[in-house]
Amino acid sequence: MSPMEKAIGQTYQSTGHLAKLLPSGTVLSFQLLAPTLAKQGHCCDMNRMLTGGLVMLCALSCFVLSFTDSFRDEEGKVRYGFATFKGLWVLDGGATLDPLAAVGYRVRFIDFVHAIFSSMIFIVIAVFDQNVVSCFYPVASEDMKQLLTTLPIVIGVIGSMLFVSFPTTRHGIGSPLSLH
Repeated sequence: MSPMEKAIGQTYQSTGHLAKLLPSGTVLSFQLLAPTLAKQGHCCDMNRMLTGGLVMLCALSCFVLSFTDSFRDEEGKVRYGFATFKGLWVLDGGATLDPLAAVGYRVRFIDFVHAIFSSMIFIVIAVFDQNVVSCFYPVASEDMKQLLTTLPIVIGVIGSMLFVSFPTTRHGIGSPLSLH
């Protein structure tokens, strides 16, 4: 392979790692509910509470989903579970995972780093949403506008570098699982 082909291949591989880690289902849910809860940016106190609760609930979802994983059972069916300090806790009680294989799914330090950055990236996406901005800051100062413009880029770049440099092997709920 030429250096250019290697670089393109690495770019696609890195993009694949990012696609696995970004909370697309949570973001979709947020984008569906936020305009209604934020009342198109024309909020009262109740709307601010509901919108803030939605942001926190979705950020928590991003954090928790970072610890999900999947495997194929003996029949080839995909099974899901949560990574624990002892191994994988299978959600489907009918399926079992060999105890030696389950140990390979233990929680690692990098899982917490990925969970934190995944939540941070979601919060940045949420705060960048125009309905949320208008709800919480109807008249934003120049400093706030600058922060809302810069923060998503900075967090996105740092998170992307982290996810690409330290990829996860987890195949969480909704992530594709290879046939092998």
